[in-house]
Amino acid sequence: MTHPVTPTRTLAVLLTLLVAFGPICTDLYLASWPDLARDFKTDTAMVQMTLASFVSGFAVMQLGYGPLSDRFGRRRTLMGGVFLYVAASIFCVFAPTIEALILGRFVQALGACCGPVVSRAVVRDIFPREQAAKVMSYMASAMALAPLVAPTIGGWFHSWFGWRSNFVLLALFGVGLLGMVWRLLDETNRHPDPTALDLGRMIGNYGTLLRDRVFIGYTLTLTVIFAGVFVYLSSIAFILIDAMGLEPRYFGFGFSLASVGYIIGGFIAARVTHRVGIERMVGLGVIGCTLAGALMAGLAWAGFAKPGLEGLASVLLPVMVFFVFAALVLPNATAGAIAPFPQMAGTASAAIGFTQMAGGAGIGWLAGLAFDGSARPMTTAMALLGLVAAVVFFSLVKPAAKP
Repeated sequence: MTHPVTPTRTLAVLLTLLVAFGPICTDLYLASWPDLARDFKTDTAMVQMTLASFVSGFAVMQLGYGPLSDRFGRRRTLMGGVFLYVAASIFCVFAPTIEALILGRFVQALGACCGPVVSRAVVRDIFPREQAAKVMSYMASAMALAPLVAPTIGGWFHSWFGWRSNFVLLALFGVGLLGMVWRLLDETNRHPDPTALDLGRMIGNYGTLLRDRVFIGYTLTLTVIFAGVFVYLSSIAFILIDAMGLEPRYFGFGFSLASVGYIIGGFIAARVTHRVGIERMVGLGVIGCTLAGALMAGLAWAGFAKPGLEGLASVLLPVMVFFVFAALVLPNATAGAIAPFPQMAGTASAAIGFTQMAGGAGIGWLAGLAFDGSARPMTTAMALLGLVAAVVFFSLVKPAAKP
């Protein structure tokens, strides 16, 4: 028998750490990418596959964790996923080849993706719609500390102990999180669905989601914006370190400007959404991402993105603005998509996560293929993705969304 869970600051911290699984695992080792290529005697595309494989695994397994948490509960599902993550992280520490590291990252993601899927379902379990959007915005703002801090820590550990030390840190993070889930999280799914893992029921649930125009619109909107974020993640290390000559130990400071932007945006969303509504916040966010993307692409094609402080500013300042507006989109669109489906919040969260991560991985991989040693491919892709998100939102969500 389950009991109502009272929201507390401790619970909010735990949920934020669970959501932060993704950015911690993707950002901690970014400064190591050029050395990974040299150590394994491989090229940029293969190193980027360590991120693409992680995101692919993160996407695929989300389709399983949603129904699992609807059937067996949030707590047990989290325990199993975090344990798998820890085991895969240890494997990555000792990976002898780039192919082994790619495989380890895929398995690592199969465990890690339990965090955001189940934590979003927990928020839906205990908060109403507008309050859930506010909580997710605060979580997003706090979560942005992960990409703010992780690349800096990873860069220094890389300089001191080499790239494998980053995966030691990831394993220790998982061990700590496993203990927190065990001690702090009570079950929030008060109505487990015994048929949630039935294949026919799963297909029916996903079919229900796919027939909902607002759900599809929100999901595609946040997927396209996240793809812009992923393009940044998969390109920025090579742009700052190889193209602009920034030392790896200082990479985190440049990278962190995007995180600062996301923190600012998350704080704004948390304070304003309940007054202006989810739809308006998402609409403002996609317009802002489009304009920021156009600015950064224009500066890159005009030749401003070159070594030196001016060049760094021409890339990183517009990126920071893009992330401010992305923070208005991602948590609000997530809350807007999940809210109509309280009885299958885990499944809805899984569908969102799968689409978001699969889209990000695919587009990020394509952006990696287009890398030409400059900032032009990244900035152009982010500008186009902002425009696509705006078109999707205003054509699908805005006409159908209820005030």
